[in-house]
Amino acid sequence: MTLRLEGIRHAYAARAVLQGVDLSVGPGEILCLLGPSGDGKTTLLRLVAGLEALQAGRIAIGERIVAEPGRELPPEDRRVGFVFQDYALFPHLTVAQNVGFGLGRMPRGERAAAVEAALARLGMAGFAGAWPHMLSGGQQQRVALARALAPRPAVLLLDEAFASLDARLREQVRDDTLRLLQNAGIATLIVTHDAEEAMLMADRIALMRGGRVEQLDPPEDLYLRPRSRFAASFLGPVNALPVTLRGGQAHGPLGSLPAALPDGEGELLLRPEGIVVLPEGEGVPATVDSCRMLGAHRLAALRLDSAAAPLQVRLPPGQALRPGARVGLALDPERAFVFAAEVPR
Repeated sequence: MTLRLEGIRHAYAARAVLQGVDLSVGPGEILCLLGPSGDGKTTLLRLVAGLEALQAGRIAIGERIVAEPGRELPPEDRRVGFVFQDYALFPHLTVAQNVGFGLGRMPRGERAAAVEAALARLGMAGFAGAWPHMLSGGQQQRVALARALAPRPAVLLLDEAFASLDARLREQVRDDTLRLLQNAGIATLIVTHDAEEAMLMADRIALMRGGRVEQLDPPEDLYLRPRSRFAASFLGPVNALPVTLRGGQAHGPLGSLPAALPDGEGELLLRPEGIVVLPEGEGVPATVDSCRMLGAHRLAALRLDSAAAPLQVRLPPGQALRPGARVGLALDPERAFVFAAEVPR
């Protein structure tokens, strides 16, 4: 089923946290809500789940309206599964009892079979009688996901579900969850602050800013074709360079590139991997300040002769630079984004 959000607005006292959000999530699609803290992402999940009353707009799952002002289906009637950031497992219930908590309307035999199937899907079949405190963080996350999936929801919500895991475990559990969701065919809405996580998991990303959707696109489009400075910088680090806009071109320290913007002053945002390092005598001259290894890649700080601040450059595998060496620089237009100068408010 498709989840549809239309004109969603919400405020806490005088503070507006959602200011007209329109989104749809198709069957089997994973949509990530990405953005800074306080921009209404978790509130949006709570409205879909029925944990908060809708103040304005409409929420529909399939052909059924589940929420509009003055008319709310209770959470248990919405067919929505929710995995919270802290997993919210009941400490006084076993793993099997936690997973079966939302299946009270099923006959006992069917409930037991549904719990067993849900735990088996998550590789937790051998832990049915365990207590939550006996489990690792990754195991608790799997139990929370099994509990959300056991009632066979039409919509699944995950709120920072991997944030409390350490880096290595987070990567493993996230990959396992992604494979499960891709096979489940459920409309899934995920909240995260982690741009890399959103790009890994999402079919589309809704980048939130100030309670609105700043940009809604597949990860590749959002990363390579950001529509604003905010979008460009939130999806990853950028180098900022001044440019002059003239005749459909942006002219700056690293040369010129096309820019369909009015003449005037502007800014070039350039991803670290968008700077190409050339031998000395080619491109724009620069000096290597530092070069450090970051796993498979190296990050170098390179200083243009004409600029005081160094540029951060991500080097391809195998390339290393010696501090103090002279090199040339050029830019990769696919990872260079030009914006007109902002008008002061």
